[in-house]
Amino acid sequence: MKVMVGLFTTESNANVPGKNEIGSYDLGFGDDCVRKLRVGEVFQAAGIDVIPSVYASAGASGVITRETFDYIESLFVRTVKEHLHEIDGIYLHLHGASEVEGLGSGDHHILAAIRRLTGPYLPIAVACDPHGNLCQEYVDNCTILRSYRESPHTDADETKRQVAQMLCDLLKHRQNIHAIYRKLPLILGGEQSVSTDEPVRSINQFMNELEQDPRILSCSWHVGYIRHDSDVAGCGIVVVPATEKDSAYAETVADQLAAYVWDRRHEFHYTGLTAKPEKALEMALAFEGKPVFITDSGDNVTSGATGWNTFILRQVLAVPQLTKRFLFSNICDPDTWQLLDSLPSGTETQITLGVGADANSAPVTLDVIVRSKGSLRGYLMHDHDAHYGDAVVVSVKGLPIEISVASTRQTMCEKHQFDALGIDWDDYDVIVVKQGYIFPDLKAKGQLCIMSLTGGATPQDTASIPFKRIQRPMFPIDKI
Repeated sequence: MKVMVGLFTTESNANVPGKNEIGSYDLGFGDDCVRKLRVGEVFQAAGIDVIPSVYASAGASGVITRETFDYIESLFVRTVKEHLHEIDGIYLHLHGASEVEGLGSGDHHILAAIRRLTGPYLPIAVACDPHGNLCQEYVDNCTILRSYRESPHTDADETKRQVAQMLCDLLKHRQNIHAIYRKLPLILGGEQSVSTDEPVRSINQFMNELEQDPRILSCSWHVGYIRHDSDVAGCGIVVVPATEKDSAYAETVADQLAAYVWDRRHEFHYTGLTAKPEKALEMALAFEGKPVFITDSGDNVTSGATGWNTFILRQVLAVPQLTKRFLFSNICDPDTWQLLDSLPSGTETQITLGVGADANSAPVTLDVIVRSKGSLRGYLMHDHDAHYGDAVVVSVKGLPIEISVASTRQTMCEKHQFDALGIDWDDYDVIVVKQGYIFPDLKAKGQLCIMSLTGGATPQDTASIPFKRIQRPMFPIDKI
């Protein structure tokens, strides 16, 4: 037996300047595509050969140009056309939150194009991020659809392997099954749906219990994505029956799970400690332990922001008689990084930091000393040894402030990333990072973690975002 495999993942934030072109994508073909997907061993153990299409990941970034998307989609379509006579099933990793200029969801378009070629019965299994958007047609095109449970996505690799194994089992014991969908009039941001907190912890536990029933193959709750206006935005429920005769029961379970989530809509909240920027800095300065992590939530690069905002840096520079030692990791400024990268360690120079795209990224002039250089590394399910860009760490002369100036946007959420830049996070009282909810390594290390409700491309107040295309009424925008 043979399975076609491929990946297309993009979180398209329409609030950032610039579009995703082909150079924005980490591309993999052939054996490299299979390696990057991290499920090849599952199919190998089942005695199933894989036919790679393409691995195309731009992570959290901007809207995709039509030309770029058409090329990526053509790679999936061409592979299906060339191998349709020998494909027994298809495994896809689709994020669900892409947006293509003039088209809409790229994930939905790719899946529909593939299904038109295969017809309704060829098994298609999709592993996905819970922060992707669904619709009835998209789910109908899936035989199996399951999202990760955890946010941050510590179970991503496990989920991908689970979905691959489900497909292997289905191919050996064919059933006429398909995924079942329920849409909820509920729109949430990722920072309101952290899985270590309620009500998500209980929702995940309930889904785990439902999956213990032999009549249910899988259950998913899809939070959705809010960083571009879309008619498919909002939460969704997906349940997959184990066999065709279990389909009616799975419909009942889908209704139960939808009601379980909906009944808890008033419980969703920001996880951990959140505060307006002035209060967040005040708390960090007053705290006696270390380190304190402040997340610059309005410039959250894990949700597509640019990472170039200097707002919190300017806050700290305005503090009289600063005694706490601060690290900013990272602030993205490609031009300033290039200047610093050309200088040897120990060089004293003056820089202008901040791209000046808007008020949040206003530039500041600083006298600095070049301290260290290194590579930006991956985190969670991304390759930890892959090269995602570069950074130069500088000390601000006369102030207890160090800044990692980066060539590109990349969050710093695991210790090995700091180590790669020559940074010992034990040296600092306060560390400012570009994310929303705090990631596990930082949460475990931080004596205090604060999400600063800053402005930028990733605002946290969902109800205030001016959506035009979403289903209405929608909670909490509307009081249902």
